[in-house]
Amino acid sequence: MAGKLISTKANFGTAPVFLTALSTILGAILFLRFGWAVGQVGFLGVIGIIILGHLITIPAAMAVAEIATNQKVQGGGAYYIISRSFGLNIGAAIGIALYLSQAISVAFYVIAFGEAFEPVIDYIKEAYAIDIYDRRVITLPTMALLSFLILTRGANMGMKALYVVVTILLTSIAFFFMGHSDISPVEINFNAHISEPKDFFYVFTIIFPAFTGLAAGLGLSGDLKDPKKSIPRGTLWATIVGMVVYIFAAYKFSVSATPEALADDQLIMSRIAIWGPIIPVGLAAATLSSALGSIMVAPRTLQAIGVDDIFPKKGFNKWLAKGKPGSNEPVNASIISVIIAFFFVVIGDVNMVAQVISMFFVVTYGAICLISLLEHFAADPAYRPTFRSRWYLSAIGAFFSFWLMFKMNAPYATASLIIMGIIYQVISKYSKDKRGLNKLFRGVVFQMSQFLQVFAQRADKEDREVSWRPFAICISHDTFKRRSAFDMLRWISYKYGFGTYIHFIKGLLNEETSLESKQSLKRLINLAGHSKNRVYLDTIISPSYTSAIAQVVQLSGISGKGNNMILFEFSRSKPESLNDAINNYKLINSAGFDICVLNTSYKSFGYKQEIHIWISTDDYENANLMILLGYIILGHPDWKKGFIKIFALYPENELEQKRDELISLIKSGRIPISTSNVEMIPIVENQNKKQVIEKHSVDADLSLIGFRSETLEEGMELFSGYGDMGNILFVSSNQEKEID
Repeated sequence: MAGKLISTKANFGTAPVFLTALSTILGAILFLRFGWAVGQVGFLGVIGIIILGHLITIPAAMAVAEIATNQKVQGGGAYYIISRSFGLNIGAAIGIALYLSQAISVAFYVIAFGEAFEPVIDYIKEAYAIDIYDRRVITLPTMALLSFLILTRGANMGMKALYVVVTILLTSIAFFFMGHSDISPVEINFNAHISEPKDFFYVFTIIFPAFTGLAAGLGLSGDLKDPKKSIPRGTLWATIVGMVVYIFAAYKFSVSATPEALADDQLIMSRIAIWGPIIPVGLAAATLSSALGSIMVAPRTLQAIGVDDIFPKKGFNKWLAKGKPGSNEPVNASIISVIIAFFFVVIGDVNMVAQVISMFFVVTYGAICLISLLEHFAADPAYRPTFRSRWYLSAIGAFFSFWLMFKMNAPYATASLIIMGIIYQVISKYSKDKRGLNKLFRGVVFQMSQFLQVFAQRADKEDREVSWRPFAICISHDTFKRRSAFDMLRWISYKYGFGTYIHFIKGLLNEETSLESKQSLKRLINLAGHSKNRVYLDTIISPSYTSAIAQVVQLSGISGKGNNMILFEFSRSKPESLNDAINNYKLINSAGFDICVLNTSYKSFGYKQEIHIWISTDDYENANLMILLGYIILGHPDWKKGFIKIFALYPENELEQKRDELISLIKSGRIPISTSNVEMIPIVENQNKKQVIEKHSVDADLSLIGFRSETLEEGMELFSGYGDMGNILFVSSNQEKEID
C-alpha cells in the first residue's frame, strides 16, 4: 500500500514546495481583497489579522516540519501526516474535510482569475458596447482548460507552468512596491478606516485563505525526492516570506490610498503600481498558479484516502487509488476534484467560497498543532524528529485555530465539526480496525501518571496523616472463583481512595508462569471492564502466599504514596483460606497496615442498601475506621440507595454517654447517618455477642465488625459463628483514625 502513495518519478526538490506554497500565499487575496481589508479595519487592524493568522500558520508549519522529519512522508500531504499520527479514523475525517477545501480552492482561484479580466471587460464595453456582466464566460472555459491540462499532462506540466507564473507574480508585486499613487491620503493615519467597516472577524475570514499555502506545499509530498528535507524548508520559508510581504503590503496600501478608495476598488493595486497593467496580469498569474497548485494537491489527498480504504465501498477505494502507470498520477481522483471545482465555479461567489475553505483549513491546521502538542507530552521513544518545534507553539496554534473557528463563523464551525463527526462515525463503523488515536493518548496519560505519582510521593507526608483515605491492596488466588473481594475493593477505591487488586500465582518465575501471568491479567482486565471501577490490576508470581505479601506490602502502590490497608477474603463454606490472613497478621501489622477480612456468604451483598456497623468497648481504635469505610462504600453508584446503621454494644450505665459521643462524632465529621439509625444495645453478662449481631443484622447487605490483634489467638473461631448473615467485613485498625 505504501508504494502506491509515491510517484515512481518523484524527483521534485524544495523549490516546488516553496513556490507552490508562496504562490498560494501571494495569490488572489493579496491582489483582490487585501487592499479592501486595509480600508475596512485600517493598517493596525490588518497587522492584527496577519499576526492572528500566523499564530496558526507558523505553529502549524513548525509542527509539520517536526512531524515530517519523524516519519517517511508519502503522498497525501497533510492527510498522510495527520492519519499516521492521529490514526486513520480521525485522520480520514479531517482528511476528507481538507480534501474538500483543496478542491473548492481550485474554484476560488479560478473565480478570482476571472476578476483579473475586469480591465479587459471594461475596455470591451467602452470600445464595442458589449457588456460581459457574467464572469463565468471567462471562468468556465478557464476551468475546462485547466482540467484538460491536469488530466492529460499531470504534475510535471503544472510545475513547469508554475515557474513561469511565479516569475510574473513576483514581477507584478515588485512593480506595486515601486509605484507612487496620486490618491495618497493627505495625512498618514495607521488607524484610519471607512466609516462603517465590516466586522473584524468577517474580514479575517475573507483574508485567511492567503495564509493557507502551507497545505498546498504539503500536497506534493508523494512527488518529492526527499520529503523530510523539502517539506520543512519549503513550508517554513514560504510562511516567513509571505508574512513579511503582507506586512510591507499593508504599509504600502496605507500610505498610497485613502480607506474609501481601498474599500471601493478591488484592483486598487493597479492605481498604485509603477505600471498599472501589470497588476491584472500578476493577478491572473497568481490565481492561475494557485489554481494549478490546488488542482495538483487535491487529487493526491483523495488518492491517499482511497489507498487507505477509508470509504465503505472497496471498489470505489480501489478506483480512487489507481494512478497512471509509470507516474502514478491520480487521474480518477482528479476527475472527482474537477467536478467539485466546476460546481463551485458555477456558483461564482468569491466571498462565500473563501469562508468555506477558511473554515476547513483552520480545522486542519488546528489538528496538526494538536498532534504535535500530544506527541510532545506522549514522549513516545519512536517519536524522534530531526527538527524540533516547541510544545507551547503547538498549544498556541491549536488554541487559536479552534477559537477562531467560532469567531469567524459559529454556524460554519459547528457544521464543520458535525460533518467531521459524522464522517468519523461512519468510517469507524465500517472500518473498526483503523486505530491510532488511542496509542497517542495512552502516551499522554502515561506521562501524566508518571508526573502525578512522583508529585504525590514528594508531597507533604503530613497531609496523609491529617486527612486519611484508603490506599488498599488485595492479593487473592480465588480471583476467578469469587468476585466479592474485587467488588469490595472497587467500592473502597471508586471515589475516595486507591485500590490495587493482585492475582496471586503460586510458583517460581519462569516462562510458563510468566505466560500464565499475562493471560490472567488479560482475563482480569476483561472481567473488570464490565463494572464501574477504578482499580489497578496486576499479578504476582511467588513461591508462597507469605512471600507474596512480603513483596506487596513494600510496593509504593498506584497512588505513589504507598499502601495503608490490605484486604483478605474467605468463603464461609471454605473457611480454611482464612489461614492466609491469620498466619500473616504480624507481618502485615508490623508494616503499619490496617487489615480487613471479608467473609462472603451465599447471600453475597444482597440489594446493596443496608450497611450495619457494630461498635463495642473493644473498638476504640476500630470504630472511626469502620464509620469511614461505610461512608466511603456508599460513595459508589452501586450503593446509591444505601444507608448506614450503627449498633453500639456498651454497658447499660454508659449507653447515654456513648450515644452522645457517637452522635457528636457523626455531626462534627459530617457523616450522612441519621441519629435514628444509631442504636445502643446494653451488654448483658454471659451474652453471646455473635447471636446479638446476627439477630439485628441478619438482613443487612453488609456488616462491619471490628477485631483486635490480641483476639487472633482464637483463630478461625473469631470470624465464624454468624449463621445466615450476609457478607461481613472484619476491620482491624493499626491506629485510631480522625474524623474531622
